[in-house]
Amino acid sequence: MVKIAFSSPFAAKQPCKDAEALVAEKDPEVATHGSENSTGRCLLTLLGLAFILAGLIVGGACIYKYFMPRHKYEGKMSYMELSEHSEEPYYLPVTEEADIREDDNVAFINVPVPNFEEGDSASIVHDFDRLLTAYLDLALQKCYVINLNTSVVMPPRNLMDLFMKLASGTYLPQTYLVREELVVTERIDDVSELGIFIYQHCLGKETYRLQRRDQIIGLQKRSAEKCIKIQHFANTYVTDTRICE
Repeated sequence: MVKIAFSSPFAAKQPCKDAEALVAEKDPEVATHGSENSTGRCLLTLLGLAFILAGLIVGGACIYKYFMPRHKYEGKMSYMELSEHSEEPYYLPVTEEADIREDDNVAFINVPVPNFEEGDSASIVHDFDRLLTAYLDLALQKCYVINLNTSVVMPPRNLMDLFMKLASGTYLPQTYLVREELVVTERIDDVSELGIFIYQHCLGKETYRLQRRDQIIGLQKRSAEKCIKIQHFANTYVTDTRICE
């Protein structure tokens, strides 16, 4: 008797399947290694995309906050003062421009040269977080820093409302003049400790600390004093600030 055997076309594939099963049974780590690498790469990719997205959001907010144009308000006020040669009052218009950053709790005031009287142009920063005021004399390029007088300078929100009224022409007060005298006491070598806004304001300028004359015991006026005068307003009245060295 002759036996004839036929080989199945699927017979050659069976040993491969058995080999894979055998490898899986002997070493499970080999079978799962590929899937773990793929999952890890996906997690790293998602984490990287999250960091990039967060950086774009923060960077965009910073660019919008510090580089986009802001609303600036120009205000005009007149103050009344008795003249030395006459008992009749006179009025001197004062025009200033304000850039008030309410969210940063800071106000920038630009003071032009007065039209009818000698004076100095200046740029002023009122920082309500640091409780400091910085005067930058634009002609001399010198900075003067003093503690913020919160009883005189309006908070940013109120100051912005005032300048908006002045700019719209709905509020044109004929107010009075308040004088103050400030004296240079010492030079400030490191302006980085004064906060970011005053640091940017006074960087590269000679910077000095001020004190009010009436708070210095025994200090008398001297005829040889060199003084500058800045007429400005950060309230409903005009302030005449004299800074003397």
